[in-house]
Amino acid sequence: MSQDSQISLRPTRLPLVQRLRSNLLNAPPFLLGTIFFGSLSLLASTFDKPGKIQHRLAQRWAKTSVTASGQKVQVIGLENIPTGPAVFASNHTSYMDTPVVFASLPFQFRILAKKELWSMPFIGWYLNRSGQIPIDTENPRATLSSLGNGVRALRDGLSVFVFPEGGRTPDGNLQPFLNGAAFLALRAQVPLVPIALVGVYDLLPIHTRHFYHHPAKNPLKLIIGPAILTAGLTPRDSESVTNQLRESIHNLIIQNT
Repeated sequence: MSQDSQISLRPTRLPLVQRLRSNLLNAPPFLLGTIFFGSLSLLASTFDKPGKIQHRLAQRWAKTSVTASGQKVQVIGLENIPTGPAVFASNHTSYMDTPVVFASLPFQFRILAKKELWSMPFIGWYLNRSGQIPIDTENPRATLSSLGNGVRALRDGLSVFVFPEGGRTPDGNLQPFLNGAAFLALRAQVPLVPIALVGVYDLLPIHTRHFYHHPAKNPLKLIIGPAILTAGLTPRDSESVTNQLRESIHNLIIQNT
């Protein structure tokens, strides 16, 4: 087993009874919740310029989505959240990562996400109208512009959330990190906070439309690690800070699996 390997709890082939459970019991409330809260968020966006109401609706959507999936989230390390704005960075394991993050973090933030999500019904509409930040990883100029928007959000007092792998893991293992999260923290001179998501890949892995189910004793976990301080560092330190971030997230995963 490689250094970054995680133990997957899901079976190699989902039994018929679990496919039926996913299609008949889990998927309908998940989709209805997305439509309901997405519609409310679009309505709120017409008068909620700061985005506070929209963020609360996103948190309610996220908690509803996690409940609909049949799972619970155990949040560890809330004491590691800085008092001011920060860049939060997590491993990216599943489409369920975003609901787990919104359901778990108790403050307003902006998320940097791949621009492809902006084309999805309701989810893309919410991302666009609530001030989230699209990033085009295939276009260096567009990436720099997106990072600039992230720096401005941080300087305005809002935290920013990033998936530094740039996309979902294909096998549950930690992938190489891009430097964007470290660059944001260094440019804005704010802490960089590592977050590990454990068990979410096993719930809804890539290339499937079915929810897999863990034993009840194995809830999803969101673990917040100690912040990486950036005071006195510059964007030239992005690579070393990125390596430190990845090592921190890797250690959080190993300690909680």
